[in-house]
Amino acid sequence: MKALVLVDNIPQANLPGEWGLSIYIEYKGTNVLLDTGASDLFLRNARKLGKSIEAVDYGVLSHAHYDHGDGMKAFFQNNQKASFYLQQGAGENCYKKVWLFHKYIGLPKGILKEFEERIVFTQGRYALCPGIHLLSHSTEGLSKIGQKNKMVVRGKGGWAPDDFSHEQSLVFETEKGLVIFNSCSHAGADNIIREVKEAWPGEGIRALIGGFHIYSWTEEEVRGLARRILDTGIQEIYTGHCTGSRSYEVLKEELGDKARRLHTGLQMEL
Repeated sequence: MKALVLVDNIPQANLPGEWGLSIYIEYKGTNVLLDTGASDLFLRNARKLGKSIEAVDYGVLSHAHYDHGDGMKAFFQNNQKASFYLQQGAGENCYKKVWLFHKYIGLPKGILKEFEERIVFTQGRYALCPGIHLLSHSTEGLSKIGQKNKMVVRGKGGWAPDDFSHEQSLVFETEKGLVIFNSCSHAGADNIIREVKEAWPGEGIRALIGGFHIYSWTEEEVRGLARRILDTGIQEIYTGHCTGSRSYEVLKEELGDKARRLHTGLQMEL
């Protein structure tokens, strides 16, 4: 199994980055694209890296924020076969509260209707194909995390704290254990690992890959998360994007060789 970062905040050589994430995954002859970043940069970087977006068999959206879904239209225009898999809770309704205002941070308006024949909504544990699964959150009380981060969703009843029902984990079965992708881990990296362990009892966890959304956390909070991650018994993490440079350094101090940093162009063999 191989994974290649098409887009991350950190650029490399002739590969520009942006605030977003997109990862191209090759698994037993199947190609999966996780997220599309905040523009068509994923497409341009894929061409530079010799990867074909046309050859993608499954598209997966980790959650319904612009920095992961704004390139979706470019994907659909360049790939004529693959469906794109979203959580049942995904909509064009995600905002962040800024003072007295609500700033839209969701998917491109109209994208779900324009490409509805290519979009599949899932829930719970869902098998894309043998060895590749999607998993929704089962942890309770996630709206408290949304409230802390001033993230809200707009529904028929008005504004409510985001409970991240639009977020999902992408899980691969490998000989060395389960590999989890969750691009922002809004529910908490430790909670996500636990959710996967509960869904696959007795299976070891090889790695968690994605941002942890802890760029604004205190050092004490980051160290606490690192210790909880260690307690899960996971072998390795690859993190970047919304983790933040300062928080990553703290994670690295606590996790040592278990922690590695994402960047545009990074190739992982898992």
